[in-house]
Amino acid sequence: MRITFHGQSCFEIHHEQTKLIIDPFLNGNPLAKATPEEIRADYILITHGHGDHVGDAVEIAQRNQATVIANFELANWFSFQGVQQVHPMHIGGSHVFDFGRVKLTPALHGSGFVDEEKKEIIYLGMPAGLLLEIGGRTIYHAGDTALFSDMKLIGRNNGVDLALLPIGDNFTMGPDDALLAAEWVGAKHVVPMHYNTFPLIEQDADAFIDALKKVNIHGQSVQPGESFKI
Repeated sequence: MRITFHGQSCFEIHHEQTKLIIDPFLNGNPLAKATPEEIRADYILITHGHGDHVGDAVEIAQRNQATVIANFELANWFSFQGVQQVHPMHIGGSHVFDFGRVKLTPALHGSGFVDEEKKEIIYLGMPAGLLLEIGGRTIYHAGDTALFSDMKLIGRNNGVDLALLPIGDNFTMGPDDALLAAEWVGAKHVVPMHYNTFPLIEQDADAFIDALKKVNIHGQSVQPGESFKI
């Protein structure tokens, strides 16, 4: 399968005839090389309700007639925005789709839509990580989480082929905690995310990759717009 990184926490996954996209933040993302109009997707997976993760999901879903997969509250919010096909889930639950299995894992942080005009915050359910089983591989997208010890259970109960881990710090794990997360999850391959999009989350991804090597974990720094295969 081919995976393309679009900056922040956005990844496209193409496997056989199925196209998925996770957290499609493109407009307003200074690192993104693609535009929402260029995205073709059958499914859109959203980890939580912050603007840099919901991103352009409504537009992409409507244009592609794609199904949005998200927690219950967030899935309902998408339906209120005019998305015709949503699949609500929640933490600990899994579902088998035509492309494979999705399970929502815990993630420690917030989730809500900020309405600047009304000065209101709309609660959009609990944030999540994603365990995606597709094409005989297991991908763990951690979302915007802090480090938490139950990551050891994720590693014990799942053979994680690829872990997509935030390293930006301030809003998520920083590199030191992400290194522990990679060890606890038992990931065979790690790609960092949620860094360098804005000055507040600037990090040295190469230094993180070097730290992974020291604990015998294969890591790869992927630039926005670049693809890789697993």
